[in-house]
Amino acid sequence: MDRFIGNKLRKAREALGLSQGAFARAVGLSSEYISLLEAEKRTPSFSTLQKIAAFLNREMAYFFYEKSAPPDTFTLLFRAEAVDDRAREELLKFRRYCDDYLRLETITGRHLELAPLYAPSITPERMADEERRRLSLGDEPIRDIFALLEASGCRILRLPMPKDSKVSGVFIYLEPKEAAFALVNSGQSLGRQAFSAAHEYCHYLKDRHEGPVIDNPDIFVDEYASLYHPREQFAQAFAARFLMPPSKIQGIVDKEFRSRRLTFDQVLYLKRYFGVSTLAMLRSLRNMGCVSRGQFGEYVKLDPDKREKEIFGSVADSNGAGAAATGGKVEGFLTRLKKRAVPSDRFRLLQVEASRRITREKRLPKTIQMTLPTGD
Repeated sequence: MDRFIGNKLRKAREALGLSQGAFARAVGLSSEYISLLEAEKRTPSFSTLQKIAAFLNREMAYFFYEKSAPPDTFTLLFRAEAVDDRAREELLKFRRYCDDYLRLETITGRHLELAPLYAPSITPERMADEERRRLSLGDEPIRDIFALLEASGCRILRLPMPKDSKVSGVFIYLEPKEAAFALVNSGQSLGRQAFSAAHEYCHYLKDRHEGPVIDNPDIFVDEYASLYHPREQFAQAFAARFLMPPSKIQGIVDKEFRSRRLTFDQVLYLKRYFGVSTLAMLRSLRNMGCVSRGQFGEYVKLDPDKREKEIFGSVADSNGAGAAATGGKVEGFLTRLKKRAVPSDRFRLLQVEASRRITREKRLPKTIQMTLPTGD
């Protein structure tokens, strides 16, 4: 057996903070077998090593060479199991967006600074609380999670993925350029998009150097979430706490409702207030004991959009505020929004500034033009 496999497997497992038993359960192997692999007393089959590499988000070459040049980030992204031919076409648009974004930053001289990385040992709840303190958010709702990501150094694009796609979100870090990007599937509901953005934000703050991450929509399903990489469970817990601080939820419940168990209408009120999906709100309320497990099971079967329109006149937008328009105008707008890419406001602003700068360059003497960045 190659002498690098056992040692690299052990290092990768320990970096995740997993025991041999926990790691073995996660990849569907026995702890005894993992112990033998790390001790270099067994040689894994190709399929076994492929399964382990996929869980660790590593190329198989990682196990065979002491040092090797890392593959291109997008090469790793396009090879992922979740990326079929249709999804790959959309991810190529994401790649062009990343290239264009960095080119615009070069022209304007406005490169985003990275947020600090959090320690691997931190809990998701503590990390969410500390990040809110760092950003001086208090416990108020985040009215524009997409703008917040960019202000914190993670560029974002909302892009509709093919129907039934296995991609709800993507995070990549281009280390040579010190640039982070997140993709959010805009084919999802707007509340789900907000949660996906917070999920990718967690990868940015904690898993930046762990290679590209593709998130499957199944991570939002309770019975499937535990089957995914521990970092996905961590990111889900972070996103819930970051978007819906329990202290704020409890404050509203105590002041407004004064009840140990909330009605479905009250759940919808809170969902609109925090700008998340009904399911995300229900999960947080269940964990806090504000709805019982029986209520949770009952409420998830109801049609939240229909009831929300009946009470509030519209379905809340992604920022948690009721839409001003009435009738079919809002629904038509949201349907159109799901069918096209949504570049960030910062990207659009850089386009305008770059255009003005290039125009100004053309009017300057050549000796001065040479001092200005060209974006090439």
